[in-house]
Amino acid sequence: MTTDSENWWNPESYARRRPNLIKRMHILNRIRRYFLDQDFMEVETPALQVSPGLEPHLQAFETRLNTPDGRQAQLYLHTSPEFACKKLLVAGERRLFTLARVFRNAEASSLHHPEFTLLEWYRAREGYEALMQDCQNLLRAIARQLEQTSITWKGRQVELFQSWTYLSVPEAFQRFANIDLLATTADPWSPDVDLLAAAARRQGIRTAEDDDWQAVFTRILLEKIEPHLGYGTPTILYDYPVSQAALSRPKPSDPRLAERFELYVAGVELANAFGELTDSREQGRRFQADCDEKHRIYGHRYPIDEDFLAALEHGMPEAAGIALGIDRLVMLFTGAEDVEDVLWAPVRPAQSLDDDDSK
Repeated sequence: MTTDSENWWNPESYARRRPNLIKRMHILNRIRRYFLDQDFMEVETPALQVSPGLEPHLQAFETRLNTPDGRQAQLYLHTSPEFACKKLLVAGERRLFTLARVFRNAEASSLHHPEFTLLEWYRAREGYEALMQDCQNLLRAIARQLEQTSITWKGRQVELFQSWTYLSVPEAFQRFANIDLLATTADPWSPDVDLLAAAARRQGIRTAEDDDWQAVFTRILLEKIEPHLGYGTPTILYDYPVSQAALSRPKPSDPRLAERFELYVAGVELANAFGELTDSREQGRRFQADCDEKHRIYGHRYPIDEDFLAALEHGMPEAAGIALGIDRLVMLFTGAEDVEDVLWAPVRPAQSLDDDDSK
């Protein structure tokens, strides 16, 4: 059990965090003004969904809906508002944004919280390049609001008003790991794990016999690439291998790559963006592959949102969409090094089930 001095509502603890929370309020207000000034619609989507999101390594919170006539339905707290936002694009919205409370189980660290705030926005009939410009304009608008020109986080300064760094994933692998990534992706959907693992080992990166290509790719990214990203100026890392972008469309100029980018600031992954996939059959195939992979790794799977596939089939316009972590954004602008220091009321279980003596 926590003591009063450890509780987030303790007046001394709260007073320490309050300056961060005031900045959080100003940041959220500036975000809303940025999008409203560009004729975006602010939308609200339900947290309860038939499918929480199907990325293999995301774990969801499950619940049951009880109907008045005694029936039950399995539902999940969403890990992202993406499916609902895209249905609104099908319905006719052309520019929309949402500040959504989202939920991810089995995630807890200085940068992760089980409930957090995600900013998502979508531009119909525009490409992911427009989202790259949004990221730059939005962070600079927030900086002006806070009367800052830079971010200092963990002793490292990041200049927001200098030219940002744009780096493709293949370029990053060549520059920081001396690995020709595309040489291992002759078949974009079945990349060669043996080739990539051998290249990784030559760079001193550990691999295991049961690693698949994605596991090796991720290990190289974490150990060799990410430590270099977002220092000096923010970095936009773009054009991921198509197998690493389940919700994005392939690049017309190179089918081995997908229209996906991530934004890094001071080594922190801040946003993830896609040129959206609109082919319902291809999306269904990718969903099934993700479900199979989750079952292989964790022994369970989540249902596919068939209503989402039906919406794609009805006709989703070409679009680009992005998710940006608000809590991490506030951390960067305040210098806070723990996510709980920028939350009004952190989620803290009263007791771990492992500590329950009544079992």
